[in-house]
Amino acid sequence: MLQAIGITSAPRPAAPPVVDDLTFEARPGTVTALLGEPGSGKTTALRLMLELEPGRGVTYFRGRPLHRIPHPGREVGVLLGDVPGNPARTVRNQLRMLCAAAGVPASRADTMLEVVGIGGLRDERLGSLSLGMERRVALAAALLADPCTLLLDEPGAGLSPRERGWLHGLLRGHADLGGVVLFTTDDAKEAARSADRVVSIEAGRLVADQDAAEFARTRLRPRVAVRTPHAARLADVLGREARAAQRAVEIVEESGSRLSVYGSSCAEVGEAAFRHGVLVHQLADETGDAGAPASPVPPARAGAPGPTAPGAPRAEAFAGEEHGRPRSARSRGPASAARRVGGPLRPLRYELLRMFGTATPVLTAAVVVCVSVLTALVLARVGNTPQNRLLAAWPELLPLPPAALGAGLLGALAFGEEYRYPALAADRGTVPRRMGLLAAKLGMCAALALMLGALTVTADAAALALVFDSGPLRTPAQWWSPAASWAGLLIGCAWSGVLASGVFRSATAGLAAVLAVPVMVVPLVRRVLEDPSAYPVTGLVHRLRGLTWVQWPPEADRLVLGALRVMAQPVGTALVLSLMVLLCAYGFTGLRSRVRW
Repeated sequence: MLQAIGITSAPRPAAPPVVDDLTFEARPGTVTALLGEPGSGKTTALRLMLELEPGRGVTYFRGRPLHRIPHPGREVGVLLGDVPGNPARTVRNQLRMLCAAAGVPASRADTMLEVVGIGGLRDERLGSLSLGMERRVALAAALLADPCTLLLDEPGAGLSPRERGWLHGLLRGHADLGGVVLFTTDDAKEAARSADRVVSIEAGRLVADQDAAEFARTRLRPRVAVRTPHAARLADVLGREARAAQRAVEIVEESGSRLSVYGSSCAEVGEAAFRHGVLVHQLADETGDAGAPASPVPPARAGAPGPTAPGAPRAEAFAGEEHGRPRSARSRGPASAARRVGGPLRPLRYELLRMFGTATPVLTAAVVVCVSVLTALVLARVGNTPQNRLLAAWPELLPLPPAALGAGLLGALAFGEEYRYPALAADRGTVPRRMGLLAAKLGMCAALALMLGALTVTADAAALALVFDSGPLRTPAQWWSPAASWAGLLIGCAWSGVLASGVFRSATAGLAAVLAVPVMVVPLVRRVLEDPSAYPVTGLVHRLRGLTWVQWPPEADRLVLGALRVMAQPVGTALVLSLMVLLCAYGFTGLRSRVRW
């Protein structure tokens, strides 16, 4: 059972809260509609329930708030906004990535693609899908971990009647298996036809909480649906008789042969048609819109398209089953239930699938290598550039070499899936705070940075040897210290991008943090290091040797001394300080618990 108790959004200055003390519940085995006009606070209510926005109140999912559930994605399936994922990723790779995030087998992705009826589109790019196919992918992502509760924001918006019928048939199948379904809509007729219970809100406040039948009886206007080849003539006849009897009757001509008559009955319309000799093909009572009854006015000749009969959605759903679509959702049982795999989420597999699901790393490496080679050739042609800077393609005018900028960019994109797209849906409020995921991102970005650095140095050396016949290159006497410095610079830039993007939830902010180190932090550190010191730090390596229980070999002294020299450089010190600040900020903003009262 889902229980929302007193959820209230944080009010803006001099403005009422968007959601104000909203309390309702959605029971297992039922489909509940959260009905309200655009701007009434439906989406904000869902985000408050998922703890994605600050506010008051609490929402219990089977007796537990979301932040108390170890794996929210296995308890709650969510559809918020557009299809969750990078448009360049294929449908199958996107779902496999989410399988790793939810801790379910990768084969579950193919199973859910068949359930939602798009198994043939598994190799299509997300950006090439139509709106209806995008909605099916989003539903497959929400159902991957076989959650008990589904929270869907406007799932039928923009869909055709057939797609809408399929969608509600799938939701009905999930509820028939004992699940909880809550979806938002601004269409009262859709809520009455497709839900078992309707929760109506206005300006963020609860207006009514009713069964669908009671809602249709008390909140919707009944109407008579008429189909006749003489619609204009019949509308004129009904209008004249209503004016003569001074009755409040509204007549809407919805198509060339269809009329909707409000404020009358089948008997009255049929008798009027019989008296005037008008042929009628269909005459049925239906549920109309939620508007107030109209005053006596002349018949309208143009109007909005009318709804279908109360039984139509069920018929559409069953018609969809003939094509093999909702049937899979209704027949989900032990054979297709998500098999739990041991342990928590699989962050390393998730990171591998996320990182290499698109061509971003390959394109970044190609651009970085080309720019680095061209810069190295120009520097060698000009001359007066040290060999270390020549191999790194790092002129004095640039704050960072191309490889470091590429590593920082890859790091800044690390949290792009979690914040730019709702890839983890309900887990978006908790999974990025997991230390395992952070460690996987740091490890993957460090490995990519090292590979990128080695590739650029190799390409620069090969290009210099090819063009200048190894003229600018000399075999270094000591290469460990420059290599450690180069690796530290790349890893530091990559980690700065990861942590900054995690703190500020923006790839742009992550890349800005990488550039801020040489542009803003290095001058401050250089000024501090250039000041005279009253106490020298010579002999630090020997004192460190004395503090350890195990004596390391003398050859290790050069490595330790090289690392200390790297850290003593302005760029190294600035990177270390920046990483410490970003790590503390990430721990404060991301790892702290978010308990709601």
